[in-house]
Amino acid sequence: MEHEFMAIFDRFLSISTCFLLSVVYVSSLYVWNAQYDRNHPSTIKKRFISVFIMMFVSPMFLYVAINRKILEKASLWEIMGFKAHGLTQAVIIPWFLTMILFLGPLFMQLISGTIKVYFEPMYWVVNFQNLIWLRNHVVAPLSEEFTFRSCMLPLLLQNFSPLTAICICPLFFGVAHFHHMIERMRKGLNFKTAFLVSCFHFTYTTIFGMYSAFLLWRTGHFMSTFIAHAFCNHMGVPDIQELLTYKGTSRLVIFSIFILGLVLWCCLLTSLTEPTWYSNRLHLYKV
Repeated sequence: MEHEFMAIFDRFLSISTCFLLSVVYVSSLYVWNAQYDRNHPSTIKKRFISVFIMMFVSPMFLYVAINRKILEKASLWEIMGFKAHGLTQAVIIPWFLTMILFLGPLFMQLISGTIKVYFEPMYWVVNFQNLIWLRNHVVAPLSEEFTFRSCMLPLLLQNFSPLTAICICPLFFGVAHFHHMIERMRKGLNFKTAFLVSCFHFTYTTIFGMYSAFLLWRTGHFMSTFIAHAFCNHMGVPDIQELLTYKGTSRLVIFSIFILGLVLWCCLLTSLTEPTWYSNRLHLYKV
């Protein structure tokens, strides 16, 4: 009886810690007296400072709530996914796997010719000077994966099965994105529309969060989640409206490639994330 009570308490502690951490993370974005919207350079710079500070705060939550026996097996940084062994694989393979998932959108970029821009040096020079691009492709993936995956997933894995932890972890990530609803309403959207848009965003980010949590669990590397997140942010939600602009055989071929990418991704998901390839110790999170 006492053992069951302690198990319930430990699970409650893990979930409560994750919830509190997500609240602190979102709150850090609003400590500033911002006069402009989220895309204004002033707001972006202030929020960069907030998430930079959170890079120091978030691990404290993990350190306080993680079981001491787990820390005896590995350092806090290894638990969070920062290690050298298997790093090259953790960068390349998850990136390739995520590209397969976006095979359809990438094919549309190929036939439209927009994919050529990636080979233009000035494309990268200009973007690395663009605060919005840096936020979406570097700072947001870095800080969000650090807090919502590296600092939360180990807490859940120590008390839940991997499948349950992978399903719970993204919920904090998805709910945290509801703060964008405030900014949508400030721009003139009514409550209902802003709420529906936020619900769609919650669904999309939660589904991605499951994939990202799965990558961290299987590879044991933070970089695998960062690369996947940055690439997904770049690609965005697949543009179905663009697909509908194609007619006849072209539309059928592109739609088939969309399905092929999804099927291949499902088939390769487990094999390309084989833990031994990444020097990952799956038992690390268990007491």
